[in-house]
Amino acid sequence: MSTLASRHCQPLEGHPAMQADEIAAQLAQAPGWALVDGAIQKRYDFADYHRTMAFVNALAWIAHVEDHHPDLLVSYNRCTVRFNTHSVGGISINDFICAAKLDALSA
Repeated sequence: MSTLASRHCQPLEGHPAMQADEIAAQLAQAPGWALVDGAIQKRYDFADYHRTMAFVNALAWIAHVEDHHPDLLVSYNRCTVRFNTHSVGGISINDFICAAKLDALSA
């Protein structure tokens, strides 16, 4: 996944979504990420609200720069992140690029 963290999201309008085997291969290299209801999802845990919000703010900046925005569930000491690509109707490489960037951020 580390090489994915150095890549940038690209417009994928008109491209197909990843197939199940492609998704499985990417997930095998993405610790903690899982396919849940048509999106890749991971929960990040933190010591307190301040650290959670610092992560969310950094995540928001990455999403803005990459123009690829996740769904978030934010609580006091955790944040659940869900990526899928609406323009392809499923999972795309952009989801895994952003997942890798978030994992690098939280490392």
